[in-house]
Amino acid sequence: MGFKGIITNAYLLKKNVGIYDDVHEYLKFNGVIMTDSGAYQILKYGKIDVSNEEIVKYQCKIKTDIGVILDIPTPYTVTYDEAFSSALETYNRAQKALEIITTNQCQEILWVLPIQGGVYVDVVKEFAQKSVELFYNGFSIFALGSPTTLLEQYLFDKVIDMIFAARSTIPFSAPLHLFGAGHPLLIPFAVALGVDLFDSASYILYAKDDRYISRKGTYRLSELEYFPCSCPICSKHSPKELLEMPKDERIKHLSKHNLYVIREEVNEVKQAIKEGRFWEYLEIKAYLHPATKSAFKALLKYLEYLYKHTSYSKPGVKAVLLISHYSVYNPRVQIPRRKILSKIHMCNKSNIVFIPYVYKDKILLNNFIGSVLKQMNEELDFTKVYVYYPIIGVVPQELLFVFPYSQFEFGVEITDEIIEDLAYLIFESILLLKKDSFIAIAWCVEAPWQQKLISKLIRSLSASKVQRSVKIITLQCNLGSYNGKSVPNIISSAFTNCNFITK
Repeated sequence: MGFKGIITNAYLLKKNVGIYDDVHEYLKFNGVIMTDSGAYQILKYGKIDVSNEEIVKYQCKIKTDIGVILDIPTPYTVTYDEAFSSALETYNRAQKALEIITTNQCQEILWVLPIQGGVYVDVVKEFAQKSVELFYNGFSIFALGSPTTLLEQYLFDKVIDMIFAARSTIPFSAPLHLFGAGHPLLIPFAVALGVDLFDSASYILYAKDDRYISRKGTYRLSELEYFPCSCPICSKHSPKELLEMPKDERIKHLSKHNLYVIREEVNEVKQAIKEGRFWEYLEIKAYLHPATKSAFKALLKYLEYLYKHTSYSKPGVKAVLLISHYSVYNPRVQIPRRKILSKIHMCNKSNIVFIPYVYKDKILLNNFIGSVLKQMNEELDFTKVYVYYPIIGVVPQELLFVFPYSQFEFGVEITDEIIEDLAYLIFESILLLKKDSFIAIAWCVEAPWQQKLISKLIRSLSASKVQRSVKIITLQCNLGSYNGKSVPNIISSAFTNCNFITK
């Protein structure tokens, strides 16, 4: 099915099966095998009859590839003191486990260092920080524990906060595993914050409860008349046929389908990253379910962290898709916007003109810009032109042929919120320009959003404490018929001041 690694439970193997040989031979699996220690059973039943030392040594004997110490999970319903206690005990157990995992018998295993604390993110951060020194003494993978009960309640935003608390504290180069998080709705948002590995028994647990996983949510099998999937299971059977099967057979088929869907989600995420469209994928995913919307909004709190670790341009990426007002936060949009704004004060030309982006065709656009400047009696050699457009922002004319400005598709309703964002960006740009600059802003009378933009700018300029005169150029742009030969006409021009000071 495409999975190159599996996870099983060392505690259950020890208690119910009693194997003491190579777990790969027992499971007849030659790929990577990770063994959990029994912490889920503690979460579910309160305690188990095995010690941390016993289960760590047992994992060495069965030659697992990735082993986990016996951590103490933190349910989201516990108090702060209880969460702190579970995080502290987990940390203490990790310290004691070092004596075992660094022995010759165990040192070939990649050992997981769990971080507990639950929804108390300050506890998560504190013990993530404490764990860093331990990590380099014998561990290979960090793991964030106890999201399972939150995921069952669809509290995705709290899981995102927990992930950030851990990921932003531990070294960025260190792998991070997220226990019990295998639902397609959550996976992309966890990946966005830097989660590298997942595990989940949801595929089989849901199947036993006749629940059908899809990439946009979970269905009861009895609710479905058609399968929204073309995996080998769904291609061969109808929902009715699965419901009529014996229970064991139905579980087998449903669990296979659930695994296919999880695998499809992982592949979709990888492909989106490769194409450079991961942010667009997150935007789309955000609107599939209220829980994903909450996860996306939680992610927005950590944009600076995302920008710090995101490459906004690389070879082979596809055009930027602007699909909602959230596209303004796309790293491939926001990082270039910031770079341009940070350098705008370095402009050494005395005449600055802001002109609307009215044509995708760059030849037509450059001809349009030239016609506007000619109408204004401005010479290009002495004039710096910035082109403006919603979400994209303010772009120097010479960068119009550079990614992402050369490759973007716009499919967003231009709302007041989007206009407000652009107005603020232009206003900020004006304030950063040299005080003795001649500044003009052109706009097309045919475009209602530009009229709203100019109105907002005039209000902002008039209310500002910084004195700056700006000439507003109203154009009849002939947008529907412009072919590079017809000329936009200036209807009117007027100066507006940032404020009026009387002495």
